[in-house]
Amino acid sequence: MMTYPVNLQVKPQVTNFFDPVSNTISYVVKDPASNACAVIDSVMDIDYAAGRISFDHADEIISFIQQNGLELQWLIETHVHADHLSAAPYIQKKLGGKIGIGEHVKTVQDVFGKVFNEGTEFERDGSQFDRLFKDGDTYKIGQLEAFAIHAPGHTPACMVHVVGDAVFAGDTIFMPDSGTARADFPGGDAATLYDSITKVLSLPEEMRLYMCHDYAPNGRDILFETTIGEERRRNIHVAEGVSKEEFVRMREARDATLDMPTLIVPSIQVNMRAGNLPKEEENGTVYLKVPVNAL
Repeated sequence: MMTYPVNLQVKPQVTNFFDPVSNTISYVVKDPASNACAVIDSVMDIDYAAGRISFDHADEIISFIQQNGLELQWLIETHVHADHLSAAPYIQKKLGGKIGIGEHVKTVQDVFGKVFNEGTEFERDGSQFDRLFKDGDTYKIGQLEAFAIHAPGHTPACMVHVVGDAVFAGDTIFMPDSGTARADFPGGDAATLYDSITKVLSLPEEMRLYMCHDYAPNGRDILFETTIGEERRRNIHVAEGVSKEEFVRMREARDATLDMPTLIVPSIQVNMRAGNLPKEEENGTVYLKVPVNAL
């Protein structure tokens, strides 16, 4: 098993931004020793029924970075999201920074390039992104060293990012009372997800763990921060003592009851392009396709 460069002595400043439409939590992560920062899992707003996009959520993040005199160095996508559209290119155009995702985005591009019949002009090599992370790859946010853990199962390209004592889980795991992500998308696998979660939960128990989503079960308030130790002890799907076989049975049975995410069709088309929309057609209009009976 790979040894990851964990550094519990460094405690980055983490600021959250909640999007109530998609229940997504985006983060600005600041190096405590400089003004450098990263944005993790930004959101572009969409009125799907009207076919209209806007950037209120992204503008809030941009304003925070500008008002605090921060330098944006990275825009991190934990995976190709199926429930919200990324605002990474919009933020990059305003503030700079590099857009990064896991190298297995190429697998997602290949699968969904076929689903959406994208043709040969759609590159399936990850070249839309500035950096493709491999398991254990490191990168710098100012003086702060961060690293990526490949955590497939929800999707093939899922990466968990570790920045000092803070862990950004993407959709790999949720708050302890919410369990884990679904594993029935193309390329997903419940057994693989269990292995990925086991790897992530082997990190030191005191590490802060931040969610990409929270759905406030049982009417509680939105929560987004816990610890590795709390997940080990209390997660309703993968707490200590739950076997791989038990998890797979539960996850597959639960996934069979779930509807597709409301925004999966526009989200995948945009996010596999690093947050860019498809090219305009001859009439100057951008279109998003709806594949019939293909998902």
